[in-house]
Amino acid sequence: MKKVLSLLLLLAIVTLQAHAQRYGTRTGTITFHSETPLETIHAVNHAARGVIDADSKKVQFAVLIKGFQFKKALMQEHFNENYMESSKFPKAVFKGEIVEGDPDFHQPGPYDVVVAGKLTIHGVTHDVKVPGTIAMSKAGAQINASFTVKPADYGIKIPALVKNKIAKEIKVTVDALLPMLQKK
Repeated sequence: MKKVLSLLLLLAIVTLQAHAQRYGTRTGTITFHSETPLETIHAVNHAARGVIDADSKKVQFAVLIKGFQFKKALMQEHFNENYMESSKFPKAVFKGEIVEGDPDFHQPGPYDVVVAGKLTIHGVTHDVKVPGTIAMSKAGAQINASFTVKPADYGIKIPALVKNKIAKEIKVTVDALLPMLQKK
């Protein structure tokens, strides 16, 4: 009887560990792009953190605002000090879950998904729904998504002097490889 209980306990532990798959990164890339007839603004951050729990289909991403790099130092300074107030609001965070699509985290291939959740930027949180892809491979889960954000929706004030140089909708792109995290 003792051997049967021990075997069942071992089987339960192995089963739980096999299903507790999480994928994560600290080197995801998030870019944003604003284009108007007067100016093109492009910034990139290669230090986005992200995690996907394969069982619950929960997804989280966070990025430090000061980590966005611009071609022009003055743009970066204005972005951090005047618009994003990155000392006051140091990061942008997304917390959500896969609500459409059914990626098989055990099988290679691309899977179309829709992730819904809460996006917090500049201290303001809104519900968002973002289409994207998860491509599974031996290297992990490759995440790709693009969506738009309206600065006005997040309380980001654009001075009248430069209002025509910044698009009313900013394109945000996420590109991240999330390797499987080691089990503890």
